[in-house]
Amino acid sequence: MRTACEKHAVNLVFCLAFLLVPLVAASGGRAQQAAPNTSPGQTGPGSAAPSPPHLAAARALVVACGMSRSFSIVIPQFMDQIGSSLTQTRPEIRQDLNAVLTGLKPEFDKQADEMVDIAAQIYVKQMSEQDLKAAVAFFESQAGKKYVETQPAFLTEVVTAMQGWQGKISTDMMTRARAEMKKKGHEI
Repeated sequence: MRTACEKHAVNLVFCLAFLLVPLVAASGGRAQQAAPNTSPGQTGPGSAAPSPPHLAAARALVVACGMSRSFSIVIPQFMDQIGSSLTQTRPEIRQDLNAVLTGLKPEFDKQADEMVDIAAQIYVKQMSEQDLKAAVAFFESQAGKKYVETQPAFLTEVVTAMQGWQGKISTDMMTRARAEMKKKGHEI
């Protein structure tokens, strides 16, 4: 049985994967070609820090594609989990704990911002400034905004469908393996 935290981590991984797949596909392999290039404004092995416009474009993409939303929702969810967990056995601390968590929230919100910066640094290593700006332009378009808007519902449905699909694959694979092993004289 998965804990709520583990379920959220799995959902976050799926969310990030589905947000990143279209970007990787849209780059058409240019990210791999851009990484070794150490021309100004691009990074790669042995290169200097990214240019401010390159990093700004990467950060803009993290925000525009909705990825930053995934980072920022982690903070209140973890706070709710901590609050629920601690007050289950100690209901008398609820008021003080709520005050403590409210006081800590700005500190942890900054850590969500740090994750945005980390994601931007990763994009800088993978995509040229030009490609980042093109991706941002897509996500700022009507189609891109609609894509970002539909992601939570889409991912919820995909995760649900994937769970059923994984169960079916697992059952079908075991059934087929047993049948083939039986042909070879083994009962499993």
